[in-house]
Amino acid sequence: MRGRGRLRGNRFALALLLLAVLCSAGIALYLNERDTRQQTRELALPTTADWIELDLTAQEIDPGSGDLSLYVAAVPHGSLADGPDSTVFTRQVDITAHSAASTDLRAAAGESVTARSVQANLYDGTESDYPFDRYHFELGFSATDSAGAVPVGLVFVDADPFFVVRPTSTPHASGLTVLDGRVSRARSTFILAWFMIAAMWALALAVLAGAEVLYRGGQGLVWPSLGWMAATLFALIGMRNAAPGSPPVGSLMDYVSFFWAEGIIAASLAFTVIAGVRVEHRKRRAEEAAAEPAAGPAADPAGP
Repeated sequence: MRGRGRLRGNRFALALLLLAVLCSAGIALYLNERDTRQQTRELALPTTADWIELDLTAQEIDPGSGDLSLYVAAVPHGSLADGPDSTVFTRQVDITAHSAASTDLRAAAGESVTARSVQANLYDGTESDYPFDRYHFELGFSATDSAGAVPVGLVFVDADPFFVVRPTSTPHASGLTVLDGRVSRARSTFILAWFMIAAMWALALAVLAGAEVLYRGGQGLVWPSLGWMAATLFALIGMRNAAPGSPPVGSLMDYVSFFWAEGIIAASLAFTVIAGVRVEHRKRRAEEAAAEPAAGPAADPAGP
């Protein structure tokens, strides 16, 4: 008895240790992702005194339309600014974002530049590769005043929770500063997508195992089991539609798990119903055969 109690105590302690390790690993992963994402990155800042800082915020990434939405705000420096930390320009400046469609941001003397949304095109990626889809983007920025080109520096912040943007910037002698980079799914999206894939397979195999037990046990129509199978069939649809980032139908995740899981569950449910109906018919025929002698003519007690 003491040995059994000690064994149970060791198992309980091991379970608590495993729970603590998993929770600690989850917190560490969260802190690492929080510290590595949504950080401010200074890209190719000019060394001259007079230059324009463009604060870029990646607000929304839409692989379906192939667009990366950037919110652009301009901050003058040096003699272009009307005082330290001021956003008011001392002279007229025209800022242009060069993408598929050029976007102009203009500030007159004594005014600030009105922040605008700029669209960059995504390329070299396929949305159906979810969650392994990756993309590239590229766009340029330039600024001019009455004297000519004005140096431009970029400060980049990634604010889309479903993606990670790794930007780089290259200044050119012509005054054009090119922003390019790579876009991929966030780590949390990877973890949740893999969990959903594993959960779909686990549920499908559980339904298959339940169908095998009912068939080998010669069970009839066990309604709670059939209800569980049918609920699982439709629950996977809701799980799949809840995938982060709204992947399109026919993505890699569907072919790896969802389609197969739905097929296994539907086949198991149909097979269980067919086998159960056959068992119920056999039981009914056996009951009818057993009831026939009792329903026959009564014997004459007087005899011949």
